[in-house]
Amino acid sequence: MIRFVIVAVAIVIAWLLLLRIFRLAKKAQVDWTGIATIVGFIALAFYLRHVTGMG
Repeated sequence: MIRFVIVAVAIVIAWLLLLRIFRLAKKAQVDWTGIATIVGFIALAFYLRHVTGMG
């Protein structure tokens, strides 16, 4: 039961942080192309590590 409470609190805190980040990003001028490129390279690195077993 205590684990359930801890997990529920962690989920609520994470949700609030995501909402706050989203609101701040909406107000700011963000270069979404650059962010998407960075996320794409990270995803590619994880994929290649999974496929090749190296890294």
